[in-house]
Amino acid sequence: MKGERQKAKISPLFEGIISKLDLGDQRQKVYVAYSGGVDSHVLLHLCASTPQLKDKLSAVYVDHGLQAEAGYWAKHCEQTANDLGVEFLTLRVNAQALPGESPEEAARNARYAALKSLMKVDDALLLAQHREDQLETVLLQLFRGSGLPGLSGMPKTMAFGAGVMLRPLLNTPKQAISDYAQAYQLSWVEDPSNQRNDYDRNFLRNAVVPLLKQRWLAIDKTVARSAMHCADAQVLVDDVAEELFVEVFNPADTTLCISRLTAHHLHQQQLIIRRWFRSIGLKMPAQAVVGRILSQVVAAAAQRDPVLSGQGYSIRRYRDKLYCLTNLSGTDLHLPEGRQAGKPDVTNLSGAGLPQDAFWPVGQASIKTAYNQTVSCVSSSKGMLRERWADAKVEIRFRRGGEKVCLPGRQGHHSLKNLFQEAGIPPWERDRIPLIYLDDRLAAVADKWISAEFYHEETNGCVSLLLQS
Repeated sequence: MKGERQKAKISPLFEGIISKLDLGDQRQKVYVAYSGGVDSHVLLHLCASTPQLKDKLSAVYVDHGLQAEAGYWAKHCEQTANDLGVEFLTLRVNAQALPGESPEEAARNARYAALKSLMKVDDALLLAQHREDQLETVLLQLFRGSGLPGLSGMPKTMAFGAGVMLRPLLNTPKQAISDYAQAYQLSWVEDPSNQRNDYDRNFLRNAVVPLLKQRWLAIDKTVARSAMHCADAQVLVDDVAEELFVEVFNPADTTLCISRLTAHHLHQQQLIIRRWFRSIGLKMPAQAVVGRILSQVVAAAAQRDPVLSGQGYSIRRYRDKLYCLTNLSGTDLHLPEGRQAGKPDVTNLSGAGLPQDAFWPVGQASIKTAYNQTVSCVSSSKGMLRERWADAKVEIRFRRGGEKVCLPGRQGHHSLKNLFQEAGIPPWERDRIPLIYLDDRLAAVADKWISAEFYHEETNGCVSLLLQS
């Protein structure tokens, strides 16, 4: 009888939580991230009690490989899912921290990467974070000096992989979740690492928040409201940033026009730089990093070639363009020509060795270069004679310095350095451009120029080159 009274008392708090979610008929699968803890157990129980979700529902346990008890927890989660009549999945990940990653960040990144792999279009992933989790998140971001994006906390809904991530309990107090678990006599596991205060979030949860609640009883509710205000403000900032960004951004090569960038005042320039990083898929830069980009690279004298490097990217300028080179796309972040590491214009950058030359296999339509580019040979009415290409020894080389070529319709021989300058090709890209030699003679510079010695025009009798990164 007491249990029934408890259920009747807490039911109004949970009524409609699931029904208000975007979980209509278009949802193919609904995954619940289930750790075995009380919060995710309550969420799973709620979903399993919703008839329209039952056939779409799967509980997913992620084994980070960090706890000796993980095997037991996985079995507990599987048994609970079976008892609820819910499909169960276990994902195993490597959550060892990389350089620059905290243990919490490494575990989260590994977990999210694994969960994203499950998601298909119209799938939904449900997480069990609640209002006190939001409080901890906002406080952590505040202590780290975050701006509006961080102080907005966790969003209730966001794109995730090919599907969507939802946090149904984000506005629900922790006490209500505990009451629900007691009323329905749920069984859950306790992670002993949650008591270790050497983790920042645990320190907040165990030592700081209880003290704050002694003075401000509704702090989780009021801070959550502040996070919503910050999120609303960020939407407006994003709209302004987008308008500024499209005027400065060149989508063809993902560069920024420096003259247009500097036409804006400082705060607008900072917005544009952050929006640029987001468009490239990089982690948001710190305020100090944005300042260094503007002062050390954008404001540098035209004759200088400054390089500013961060984790996984390098910021450079050439003529009126600002480049962000990322090693995510295979770009080599090597030094400018003739530059030595440690000079004032170079920050945290190391040189790259010379690439290997390669022979083009006879009869093969394409070849991979040392820089992970693909050079393809395609039929054309202009280019190199097909018969000459087929009979020659074809070799891929890279610049050594001093190469010259005679171009169709132009007098004399031209150094590649001058041709690259005329074409506006940045210095750091020039050494990556493959040179095509036929029988030891320079025949083509990637898909940019063909030597006059080899150039012909003949319908269906020629081949040309295509370079793809």
